[in-house]
Amino acid sequence: MTDRISFAPGQVVTVFRSRLRDEAAPEFGELAAEMLEAARSMPGFVDYKVYFADDGERVSVIVFDRLESQRAWAADPRHRAAQQAGRDRFYSEYSLQVSMCVEAWEFPAVG
Repeated sequence: MTDRISFAPGQVVTVFRSRLRDEAAPEFGELAAEMLEAARSMPGFVDYKVYFADDGERVSVIVFDRLESQRAWAADPRHRAAQQAGRDRFYSEYSLQVSMCVEAWEFPAVG
């Protein structure tokens, strides 16, 4: 993982939009930390960020180096169990978009 804001052609970017149930926060936090640690250990993991909107929506951006790496994470048994827990206990709603980076540009500050 890097501190730079960067994408590269060929990377796979997953955008996960969700809303947590009010009662889910304590248990969710523990499982989310475990899943992030597991994802970071996967070959091809590049980056993860989560953003919070004023209306309660959460947006997670997960980047893997290629489609095969992202699919391996999607099929990981620990991740599959966490996905089911999300449906059963944590999320009031969510949507997921998986995209391939076709082009990427950067603007690094100079000076």
